[in-house]
Amino acid sequence: MLLLIALAHAHMYLSPQATGFRSYALDGSPLDLVVTGVQITLVDGRAMPMFAALFGYGFVQIAARQGNDARRVLRRRSAWLLAFGCAHALLLFFGDILAAYGLLGLVLAGAVRWKDRSLLVFAALWLAVHGAAATLAGLRIAEFGGASGMASATDPVTAMIDRITLWGVLTPFLIIDLAVPFLLGVWAAKRKMLIEPHEHQKALRAIAFIGVGTAVVGGIPLALVDTGLWNGSPEVALHVLHGLSGVAGGLGYAALMGLLAVHLTPGPVITALAACGQRSMTCYLLQSVVFVAVFVPYAGGLGDRLGTAAASGVALLTWLATVVSAEVLRRNNKRGPAETLLRKLAYR
Repeated sequence: MLLLIALAHAHMYLSPQATGFRSYALDGSPLDLVVTGVQITLVDGRAMPMFAALFGYGFVQIAARQGNDARRVLRRRSAWLLAFGCAHALLLFFGDILAAYGLLGLVLAGAVRWKDRSLLVFAALWLAVHGAAATLAGLRIAEFGGASGMASATDPVTAMIDRITLWGVLTPFLIIDLAVPFLLGVWAAKRKMLIEPHEHQKALRAIAFIGVGTAVVGGIPLALVDTGLWNGSPEVALHVLHGLSGVAGGLGYAALMGLLAVHLTPGPVITALAACGQRSMTCYLLQSVVFVAVFVPYAGGLGDRLGTAAASGVALLTWLATVVSAEVLRRNNKRGPAETLLRKLAYR
């Protein structure tokens, strides 16, 4: 999940002259365009729904531990996530996702007590709202362009103002996009589909196959348009198709991880990946620290020199570094600093 997020975010720190619907450069090298096509198909709009589904799954687990105080704890935790996200956007990255999950938790904390029918019906109906929001976003991008070049400000104060302004506009749209996978994550958690994956292999196979397959089929048309291989029309409709299919893709990826958990034997690599997952907020924030240090003009300044492929290479190396850091913390029996702070604030 964190690798996909790093790949999805790194290119947003670049400053290309012209971009497509997913803010990738249209004038990159052949390798850049190949990476663009692969990431639009398999990464963009697929990582965040996966994260949202796991966030909803975790809500149920937290609620089970807290008992009668569950809703209050969940809302307090979500409020602090919102605060963390605001600070993240102000200091590092306009595309922060912590605040969106925090708002989602504040609004839907009671969903952990909903009946299965209510969860599924509401999720199905909300897809229409998601589609409408994606249409509005697509129309805006078609007229004004994407959110590329937001790291091009040459001084920190201007960059801070630009980031927080765009973050304030983007976050409500993110909440709309993430509600469905969040609710389906709650539904899956009630069945312990990832905690006891060996008991749900048939269902997980179906979700993985249909979800990832839908994401690929729904992502290829926009990938062809944003790489210049096809003059697809109407582009806004392809943007909506990409967004809706990403929900299925995120759920499919989560199910795929559940299937892998059945068959993989814990070893040094799996243990390190688990350590990273247990410190996911710290590792996520570290990604932004590295990207600012490498790309923005008032730091490393490589945002206007590197292409998409190179940015993705930086993302991969950054993710690997966070995995190693998390494993070092695990071996020293320490939580991530962000998780420690959130726990103190949320649980008092």
